[in-house]
Amino acid sequence: MADSSASNMSLRWSLRGMTALVTGGTKGIGHAIVEELDGLGATIHICARNKDGINTRLKEWEAKGYQVTGSVCDVSVPAEREELMKTVSSVFCGKLNILVNSAAAYVFKDTLDFTAEDHSNIMATTFDSSFHFSTLAHPLLKASGSGNIVFISSVAGVVALPMLSNYSACKGAINQLTKSFACEWAKDKIRVNSVAPWVIRTPPLESNQVMFLVAFLCLPAASYITGQVICVDGGFTVNGFHPLHD
Repeated sequence: MADSSASNMSLRWSLRGMTALVTGGTKGIGHAIVEELDGLGATIHICARNKDGINTRLKEWEAKGYQVTGSVCDVSVPAEREELMKTVSSVFCGKLNILVNSAAAYVFKDTLDFTAEDHSNIMATTFDSSFHFSTLAHPLLKASGSGNIVFISSVAGVVALPMLSNYSACKGAINQLTKSFACEWAKDKIRVNSVAPWVIRTPPLESNQVMFLVAFLCLPAASYITGQVICVDGGFTVNGFHPLHD
């Protein structure tokens, strides 16, 4: 009986045998998420715009024994998103367990100083890519029998922050997508959640908290959690300051 219980616990807290796509996986939060998912047993594919950056990361991960592959993809370009998902489907034999939409773009400007190019780049990279990747991944997630989408949102999508209106609008829309997709795709055994960090200075404690939460949401232990937007902000969004900070 004890052996059975231990085995069940091990399965609850493991991603062994699962597959994952992490966009923007070579830097910052995306990079940290890749390492945490691999540590729990997942096999991972990443994408980024810079080929040299991908190759550098893949060499590092290979030396550590990680199971990671990668593709060049500018997530702001629809055709490149479609090509990436074809690659992911081929690499993972038509099934995907986890999609982490981590790639994003932002600029700090007053709203009246935004150019048309600023606006279109932020929308395409931050919102359009997350929406499109999710719909492209849907058949692969459904085929796995246990799919998870985790959006990397932001507290900027929950409260008003200066000089980030376009980015904030994208993250607010992503928070709503989280709820809509969770309801629409529950019948396909796909869970959808968002993690909304405050400003993250990678790679210290705050980044670790984000990657731990993303990984937890993908685990069998979190199988009843869907449609949630969870802030990782030290209490900022409820108090207007950081009660966990000195």
